[in-house]
Amino acid sequence: MREFARLYGELDDTTSTARKLDALQAYFRNAAPDNAAWAVYFLAGGKPRQAVPVKLLRQYATECAGLDTWLFDECYHAVGDLAETIALVLPAPRARSDAGLAEWVEQRIAPLRGAAPETIRAALFDYLDQLETRERYLLVKLIGGGFRVGVSRLLVTRALSALSGVDAKVIAQRLMGWTDGRARPTGAAFLQLTAAPHDDEHAQRGGQPYPFFLAHPLAGDPATLGPVGHWQAEWKYDGMRAQLVARDGQVWLWSRGEELITDRYPELAALRLPDGTVIDGEILVWRDGMDAPAPFADLQKRIARKAVSAKLLAEFPAVLVAYDVLERDGADVRSLPQQQRRELLEQVVRQVASPALRLSPLVVADSWEALAALRVQSRARGVEGLMLKARDARYGVGRTRDVGTWWKWKIDPYSVDAVLVYAQAGHGRRASLYTDYTFAVWGHDANGERQLVPFAKAYSGLTDVEIAAVDQAIRRTTIERFGPVRSVRPTMVFEIGFEGIARSPRHKSGIAVRFPRILRQRTDKTVDDADTLATLQALLEPTP
Repeated sequence: MREFARLYGELDDTTSTARKLDALQAYFRNAAPDNAAWAVYFLAGGKPRQAVPVKLLRQYATECAGLDTWLFDECYHAVGDLAETIALVLPAPRARSDAGLAEWVEQRIAPLRGAAPETIRAALFDYLDQLETRERYLLVKLIGGGFRVGVSRLLVTRALSALSGVDAKVIAQRLMGWTDGRARPTGAAFLQLTAAPHDDEHAQRGGQPYPFFLAHPLAGDPATLGPVGHWQAEWKYDGMRAQLVARDGQVWLWSRGEELITDRYPELAALRLPDGTVIDGEILVWRDGMDAPAPFADLQKRIARKAVSAKLLAEFPAVLVAYDVLERDGADVRSLPQQQRRELLEQVVRQVASPALRLSPLVVADSWEALAALRVQSRARGVEGLMLKARDARYGVGRTRDVGTWWKWKIDPYSVDAVLVYAQAGHGRRASLYTDYTFAVWGHDANGERQLVPFAKAYSGLTDVEIAAVDQAIRRTTIERFGPVRSVRPTMVFEIGFEGIARSPRHKSGIAVRFPRILRQRTDKTVDDADTLATLQALLEPTP
């Protein structure tokens, strides 16, 4: 644990890619395989399951520190992060633990899940008394399920590649499925991850998917990409990216987040793909007889449910819109040109002949101007814009351009002018700044009086300088405090962008927006100039 906590601190203390890479290599060079396996899991994006409810964690940490509840709460409000607060207020440890990361995760943290409160209390008092401040911080993050670290999966891949001498693309391939919540990292698995490639490696893959090839956002004129005929255009759907894997008489469905979701989509698991086939595509809710897919809000009703009822299947039928084939007849075909893979994909879709497997249609135009005119139809078609894929592109790993390029040519987001009404402190380096904001538009109360109605939260889009200025304004205009949240006097107007909008009975506004972010502060507008709830409602699709 001590070495992993040191690595965590080194990664958090720098923004330099080179330094992070050095720190990762130093850790993996010296770590025992079982500890390294868990480190890869967490650093590559694996999420620890919460072992202790936050309420208990907070209560027992307060008792362990010997503080009154009000004093602990004041410390928490000042620091802004529960794990950091606990690590700072506890007295110095009376013992030192030499246990490694694997032992802590498997033998100490995992048994706390579902344990009796008195058992949890005794264990926490014991554990916290064995660790230094940095290690306590990490322990609380792991126990509470809130572990995050400023390192990309790509950087972890590069570090392991540099140490082992194995090509980074091979490491990336082997890492697929590593962070699935049902996986259990082991020392043997880590040694296989970094072992030299062997001839029968592909045959031993089981249900493992391939690394996803990611697109780059296209912000400029597409004409700079060359002749339109060199590109394959398709609609960019707003669903969940997934790979459907058929091998050894079985089918696996993987999300882009490397979560195995086969059981949640039985209609897709039932597709009779030829053995030795892997399809890349988008999961959507698409009802029979409809020309366009349902909005993402409908898909969310499937995403959030692990148990699928017959009613849910009937109301929100899922399809896989296929736009690439990565494996055919057991052979990896990612190195084939895009155009050739498209021909193979069409063969597979024809062979399966199921309404649950749809072929992503090509969008054909003889000029960029004509393609741009078709792109204008995106919202009416229930899509986000266009995908542009070089016809000679191979299927790469991640957001790369070394084997060809995919571009996502999205339409401009929806936007409204809204008023900042609540603010909450951030985390990590921004724990002392108010960076998480709630925005409102004008509506009416039950008496017809004009009032501001919250509709979205956003925390991205501002520069550090702008955040500092907004933070000062929040402190000057605070009306009330609710724990870490402040309500403020409405004075600041911002343009808020978002990708989608849907009705939501769970929200006071009756509306939920997708991917809200701050586009800019509207210093040219007063609070009275902000948009209204009617403006948002006008963006909704008509109710069938």
